[in-house]
Amino acid sequence: MRQNYLFTSESVSEGHPDKVSDRISDEVVDLFFREGPKVGMSPWDIRAACETMCTTNRVIIAGETRGPKSVGPAQVEEVARQAIKDIGYEQEGFHWKTAQVEVLLHAQSAHIAQGVDASGNKDEGAGDQGIMFGYAADDTPDLMPATLYYSHKILERMAADRHSGAAPFLEPDAKSQVTLRFQNGKPVAATAIVVSTQHGKGYDEGAKEAALHAYVKQVIADILPAELLSDATEYHINPTGSFEIGGPDGDAGLTGRKIIVDTYGGAAPHGGGAFSGKDPTKVDRSAAYVTRYMAKNVVAAGLAKRCTIQLSYAIGVAEPLSLYVDLHGTELNGATAERLEQVLPTLVRLTPKGIRTHLGLNKPIYEKTAAYGHFGRRPEGDLFSWEKTDLVDRLKEAV
Repeated sequence: MRQNYLFTSESVSEGHPDKVSDRISDEVVDLFFREGPKVGMSPWDIRAACETMCTTNRVIIAGETRGPKSVGPAQVEEVARQAIKDIGYEQEGFHWKTAQVEVLLHAQSAHIAQGVDASGNKDEGAGDQGIMFGYAADDTPDLMPATLYYSHKILERMAADRHSGAAPFLEPDAKSQVTLRFQNGKPVAATAIVVSTQHGKGYDEGAKEAALHAYVKQVIADILPAELLSDATEYHINPTGSFEIGGPDGDAGLTGRKIIVDTYGGAAPHGGGAFSGKDPTKVDRSAAYVTRYMAKNVVAAGLAKRCTIQLSYAIGVAEPLSLYVDLHGTELNGATAERLEQVLPTLVRLTPKGIRTHLGLNKPIYEKTAAYGHFGRRPEGDLFSWEKTDLVDRLKEAV
């Protein structure tokens, strides 16, 4: 494993067109989980695979679902509009009130259902084949890659300032990118930081542009540790010059097109499947959550400085086909990848039903995941249960 290198990760804001699409898709999943139990439908029976496309004043929502009859196109359209409003889009080219919303959801395929649903002696099967990866590293307190962690935090802060009115010149669409120099495997300097943000009229020249640049630099200084910044750090703030036209009016958005932003910023493999818009029978989502959960607990237990875990599944089959652990040569305290491969399945049942049970995934918890990463978040109540470190003691005892 290399010890001295440059590495870069990017993030995008909640107003990025792809993230608007992710948010709407996850709002639909939450809608089904909220409304199903109200009419006596078991959350175990909820199914959603929702895709969203956004463009100039147009939103198209498609996919397959199984849920309460009380949820129809009107309810789906309403949660989409409220999501757009909450993000902050009230622009001529994309407005929560005037955008045309088309809902094209239909019933789940019976042929998929027969493989996924539990029946008789058959356990609930995986919603699809695939490979899923989880990762943790001791770069940050949240055990995330530092480049992605800071990229997210810059945009989170800017969004908070926009919503609070502290930065009224900001509009919802934004991107960030952080390049760090690592020595002996640890980040020691920020060599380049890129922030592109949609802005109000006139903030691309003169004193207003200077004020915008000064604001962004202050946010960066507040987020990154002072020792990482220096006169040698390169700043690229709105390098195109103007960014008034943005969001879905500037570029079409699609669900699932920011999967590296959602996970580890390129520091770890990704299985390829997106998360947003999918209920947790889809192992693209639930198995990626449980692999992060296991990897984070391994690092939190002091058994390695870095950990990658892979699971694989076949559609309709409950048990995973494989479990792979890689400690990247950073193992500590007698841990080995082979031993962890034996221990981890005894601590968490890795079937779709076992994962849903252990992590409490049959709930309306997904809207909060749609922006600023699914991992490295603070667990609160039912939210981000896969970020808990409640396996640490058991791992230490077993290894």
